[in-house]
Amino acid sequence: MARIAGIDLPRDKAVIYSLPVLYGIGKHNVHDLVAKAGIDPRTKVRDLTEQDITRLREIIDADYQVEGDLRREVGGNIRRLIEIRCLRGIRHTRGLPVHGQRTRSNARTRKGKPKTVAGKKKVKK
Repeated sequence: MARIAGIDLPRDKAVIYSLPVLYGIGKHNVHDLVAKAGIDPRTKVRDLTEQDITRLREIIDADYQVEGDLRREVGGNIRRLIEIRCLRGIRHTRGLPVHGQRTRSNARTRKGKPKTVAGKKKVKK
């Protein structure tokens, strides 16, 4: 069982598809990581030797910030934005999109389920 940074990698997937399970390693830097380790990207995780896993672990520890450390840093950055009351911090607090997206017709992921507001009734003359 391959365990890197406290996370068990899926055994039946190829290395390039199982490493992005780690927070902080995406599909774009997996290729660099595998090339540095000298591992075939299509090798299944269950077929990796202990030396391969150790090499991957050492490269990740040296070159990448993953899992807990990265989550702590990102959370700290967001907390700092909220404390200094900048626009991005206010948007985080209110649960709205932070990067300038429109909210009139979209942003359901951030805003949550729609809250229906009753409209005014037209008065007949």
